[in-house]
Amino acid sequence: MRALTMGVEEEFLLVDRVSRRPAERAPAVIAAAAEELGEQVQTEFFAAQVEVCTRPVADTAGLRAELARLRRVAGAAAEEHGCRLVATGTPAVPPLRPLTVTDTDRYRRMARTFASLVGPYDGLVCGCHVHLGTIDRATALSLSHHMRPWLPVLQSLTGNSPFVLGHDTGFDSWRYKAFSRWPTVGPAPVMREAQYEAYVAALVEHRVLMDRRMLYWYARPSEHVPTLEIRVADANADLDTVVLLTALVRGLAQALLIDAEHRQPPPEVSDRRLRAAHELAAVEGLHGWGLDPVSGERLPAGTLVDRLLSRAAPGLEASGDLALVEDLLRRLRHEGSGADRQRAVLRRHGRLTEVVDALATTTASA
Repeated sequence: MRALTMGVEEEFLLVDRVSRRPAERAPAVIAAAAEELGEQVQTEFFAAQVEVCTRPVADTAGLRAELARLRRVAGAAAEEHGCRLVATGTPAVPPLRPLTVTDTDRYRRMARTFASLVGPYDGLVCGCHVHLGTIDRATALSLSHHMRPWLPVLQSLTGNSPFVLGHDTGFDSWRYKAFSRWPTVGPAPVMREAQYEAYVAALVEHRVLMDRRMLYWYARPSEHVPTLEIRVADANADLDTVVLLTALVRGLAQALLIDAEHRQPPPEVSDRRLRAAHELAAVEGLHGWGLDPVSGERLPAGTLVDRLLSRAAPGLEASGDLALVEDLLRRLRHEGSGADRQRAVLRRHGRLTEVVDALATTTASA
């Protein structure tokens, strides 16, 4: 079975150490962190966000070490500038003033071009993106087609954004809902490489997108590295959840890659049904109901997770990750998702500032 490397991009929120509201100090924090991390720390759309990117790694031990190093350095830089690094899909404590877009040519153009989509207070979202490589574009496209029915199940494990504007949304992942306002956010289309290239070119030509970097499909060939990128997860403070997600994504991809490389047809799933499965995953999370996108059957989310694990097992065994993933899944089911944990803190303390503190502490503990 072909081995794939892994890489992770984590987007973090910066919060003020006193108010716990979004702190627009990313330029200073990134400059401080870049002294050690270089280009592994980057800007994001809003000035209260920081992104870090791992190097490609071959095993989960290396992945965990790399993620922990990036969090440690970025967290220390945030502390230098009076704020804390928080891994969450949306801010629990809302900003007092309209959010500021990062001061770069590209982000300013995006803000102007898509002004109706940029919420002044509730548009800030942070995700966790997994890269699998090294694979060529045609193979990445084919693999994305085979993986798309399983992505709602992966999403159900990673909901960590129940609050927005100081209120409980009823969603495990409100980030899913907020980010869906942008063009192309959703299931990837099923196309061969030539069709895909023509379609993307048309999206840019007709100004549906500003450029190719605005391709936000849940699975896409990366535009800057030879990988397949999976984009369904919220940022999670618990590092075990990030390792679990990445190992499962790689295990599933390795198990499905044989079919993809041999041009086997992927399961036929309508976009409508797939979007319904993603919506249910965002609302219900790990402990509610899910939708089997192939059969349309409504099932407990845990049953769908068991099916995912069974399908990914050959790829996980090939990488030596099966026992680790089984252990991390047991822990997640016992302790709950990130959204479950945020709500538990609020029930205990009654204050969203305590939720932010708990997230910051867990982010730093990696």
